[in-house]
Amino acid sequence: MPIQLYAFDTPNGRKISVALEEMGLPYEVHVVDITKGEQNASDFLQISPNNKIPAIVDPDGPGGASISVFESGAILLYLAEKTGLFLPQDPAARVPVLEWLMFQMGGFGPMPGQVHHFIGLEIEAERRYGLARFIAETRRLYGVMDRRLADHAWFAGDAVSIADFAIVGWVWRHARHEVDLSDFPQVQRWYAAMLARPRVARGFAVPLRRG
Repeated sequence: MPIQLYAFDTPNGRKISVALEEMGLPYEVHVVDITKGEQNASDFLQISPNNKIPAIVDPDGPGGASISVFESGAILLYLAEKTGLFLPQDPAARVPVLEWLMFQMGGFGPMPGQVHHFIGLEIEAERRYGLARFIAETRRLYGVMDRRLADHAWFAGDAVSIADFAIVGWVWRHARHEVDLSDFPQVQRWYAAMLARPRVARGFAVPLRRG
């Protein structure tokens, strides 16, 4: 039975559609329109206790029992463990995958997410300080990534991993971060390579909005 994906057209939602496509897992999409507050519905709360997208329900979970998973990083780890793909079994090779996945979850997500928030404010006095602070930190994080990719093809080394899936969803919004990728040529190279992967492209093409 297909995995049920509850998501919206956001960086965190795209991480999972990309991963599902790359892993070749059958899935069905349920759009949760966060602009209309659908994430606060009581039935969705049973799947995602934090009322956030994305979340999944896997009817064929461990032991053949249905399982729900919320939080995008946890979903990526679950899917990687389920399929045995994009997460090395060797402990030493696994460490950089987990490092860069946590880098995204703890920094390159929350910081550009604040940029998204402050850009949307209409009162200039309210926008100015927040934008200056969070754009500066977002650019710093792009710099961290650029240095990493200067001598690594992918974030965890020589092979694509769930860390790349996590990060690509946020680099996808670089224009909204007010970041020109030409300022970060290694990130630009990596991003182009990611989008050139047919299954990544399909993951971004999955309709995660209605209409």
